[in-house]
Parts: sequence; structure tokens; C-alpha cells
Amino acid sequence: MTSSTDRGPARHEAPRTSLFTDHYELTMLQASLHSGAAHRRAVFEVFARRLPDGRRYGVVAGTGRLLEGIVGFRFEDEELAFLERTGVVNRETLDFLADYRFSGDVWGYAEGEAYFPNSPVLIVESTFAEACILETYLLSVLNHDSAIASAASRMTIAANGRPCIEMGSRRTHEESAVAAARAAVVAGFASTSNLAAGLRYGLRTVGTAAHSFTLLHDSEREAFEAQVASMGPGTSLLVDTYDVEAAVRTAVDIAGSRLGAVRLDSGDLIGQAHWVRRLLDELGNVNTRIVVTSDLDEYAIAALAAAPVDSYGVGTSLVTGSGAPTASMVYKLVSRTDDDGVFVSVAKAAKNKQTVGGRKYALRQLGEDGLAIAEIVGVGQPPEGDGNDRPLLEQFVKDGELVPGWTGPEGVERARARHEASLAELPPAARRMHRGEPVIPTVYVES
Repeated sequence: MTSSTDRGPARHEAPRTSLFTDHYELTMLQASLHSGAAHRRAVFEVFARRLPDGRRYGVVAGTGRLLEGIVGFRFEDEELAFLERTGVVNRETLDFLADYRFSGDVWGYAEGEAYFPNSPVLIVESTFAEACILETYLLSVLNHDSAIASAASRMTIAANGRPCIEMGSRRTHEESAVAAARAAVVAGFASTSNLAAGLRYGLRTVGTAAHSFTLLHDSEREAFEAQVASMGPGTSLLVDTYDVEAAVRTAVDIAGSRLGAVRLDSGDLIGQAHWVRRLLDELGNVNTRIVVTSDLDEYAIAALAAAPVDSYGVGTSLVTGSGAPTASMVYKLVSRTDDDGVFVSVAKAAKNKQTVGGRKYALRQLGEDGLAIAEIVGVGQPPEGDGNDRPLLEQFVKDGELVPGWTGPEGVERARARHEASLAELPPAARRMHRGEPVIPTVYVES
């Protein structure tokens, strides 16, 4: 596939995110300002009560994006005028929002880290007023990106070292497509077809051609000749518009032994891959790669393991989380100060939606072989490790200022490395495609 060569640092402004929220966040803000409780110190926690049915682990993704969004969480004149004109909040609340700037701390699992039910993947410490109105934005980012990364991780496991290409932009919202590309690369995908993601996050972009390009020309040969003349013989040619065998022979005749790849996008991919490989080898193109696409998911990729396939292009299934389009994460208040300024634990007691109160700390308990045994969550204070256990919470924001290294292209590379190391630490059962329980348990330790 043709690849971009511009891997320089991306530059883009922090998005304006303050109205990526629900009306009720500002209802709570206004009412708490009225009661005087808005300025109580508070601790909010993001966690998922469960993994998608049958999944063995989840992957935290979107952290770099949400940190950029916190920087851009400001209420400018346009937003304030809208809130005033529509009567969403009163004057006191508008004055508060006009000066809003998050000044607290944010901790969480490093992006790319594996998580499990009730893992405290993000902790926000600030006043209730500052932290409350971040809820919808934080959850929309984490739920979407973590769902994509969790699916992508399973796909890269199934690929077993063969590169995966994200190419789902046409199957989702335009901004979701950029986020999905980023999340997929965090979880091990080699590249994306999305150019906006390449610009913003320094991702490698690749692309071939669609069937329409072949149909545009009077013959398949003319189409191939134009692509090779323009892009060079290392390009990838789509060979299933008409007759696959004839197309492969034509491609080799035009590009010679330096033909980069052929792409198969329909039919019996397993059978086709085998005989196309034999044909390419017979024609002397032993180094020409085979790229397969066509509605792949982790199970289809696993089924292709024994086929002579060199890389996989994945679209619809990836950007929809492969059947689990959300990570089902929630944002709950777990601790706040009382009238004397003393922190007290608070928890929701509703049936089937209980929460555990108290500020959380977490570590990954490891065995002598270095593999994970359990997720240990301390309530109120850090749990004690036994020397080789790994603390999981990192600080992302301190006193309202971003800690360097978690955003932009640098953040993506860091997250990708974290995911690779985290996955290597999980028991072998995590790599199996069959359904099962979380691969390690979550254990609470009370202070």
C-alpha cells in the first residue's frame, strides 16, 4: 500500500469542548452554587462495572484526546450567549462559567493499559463545580475510544504479527473516524487510511484504490498502468473488480517483480489467498504481498491465520467496537468534603448500580513469572505490593496544568508502547478468541 512519509509533529488547536455536555450537568452546577456545596472538594472516578459479554480484558484509550479537551474546556462568548438566550442557567452560573478553568488534579491508567471490571481508570480531584461539568465529555471520549481500542487489540492478537490497517472512516461520523484511527494505533494497528488522523497525531497513513478507479478506465490494464506510472511499481493494486487471475497476471505484466501488493476484497478470501500466492510465486513475484479486506473482524482474521496473507484492512467492525460500541464506563462521585472540610466517602446504593465509595488506588499484582494475577484496588490508601507488583495510576493534570508527554503524537507512541507491555503481562488466556470471564479478578482492599 502507498504510505505517507510526513511523520513530523502535528500541530492543532485544542478543541472547544465546553458544550460537549448534557444540560443536566449545568443544572447540578447551578443548584450546587445556590446551596453553597459547589465549592466542596470532590473526588470523581471513572470505571466500568463489567466488560462486554465474553471479553477477557479492556483497553484504556482516548486519554490524550480528553486531556487536550480539558485544556479547551472554556466558555467563550458564543457559548455563554447561547446559555443565556435559551435560559439554561442563571446569571450567577453564567458568571462562574465565564471564568471556568479546571484547576484540579487528574490521575488514571496510562493510555493503552489493560483494564478490568471496576478498575479506577480515571480519577478527577477538584471542586464539585469544576469536576461535575466534565462528566459527559470525559465519558464520551473514554467510552468510544476504549471500545475501539479493545476491539483493535483482539484483532492484532488474531493477526499474530501481521500488520493491521485501520480503514473504517466511511462507516462512522467524521470526527469519530479520526478518534477511531488513533485508538486503533494505540492498540497495535500499524497504520490508518484517515489523513486527518495522520495530520493530528503523526500516524502512518496508507491507501490503494477503489473499484471505481478501475471502472473509470476503458480496461483494467489502463487503470493499472496509470496507477503504476503515477505511484511506482511498489503500489498496491486491487485485483477483484473483474477476474482475479487475469488481474494478477496483468498487474505482474505491468509492474514486474517489484509490484508491492495485490488487494483482495471479496469472495472466499482463504481460498483466493492460497492460489493467488501460488500464482504470484509462479510469475516470479515472491516478494509481492497480499492484502485482504472485506468486512473483517477478529474472528475472520483468526480464520485467515493459516492463509498466506501479509496484512489486513479492517473497517466497519473496528469502528463499531466489533459488537461492543461502548465501554459502558461511568463517572461517579466517590468522596467529598463535609462542612468541616473533612473528606467522607459517598456511594450509590441503587440496586444493580452500586458503587464503592472512597478514593481509589490500584496496582497490578504479578506472579513470580511476571504475569498478572489480580487487579488490587485500595480504598482510601494505596494497597501494599510485594515488590514486583506494578502501580497503575499516573498523574495527567496537576493543579490544572497538563503533565507533559501524554498528548499529541508523543502520547500516541507512549500509549502504543504501554499497550504492548500491558498485553505481554496478561495470562495466555487473554489472547484466546473464545468467550470467557475477565482474565484476572478485581480485588478491593479496604483501608
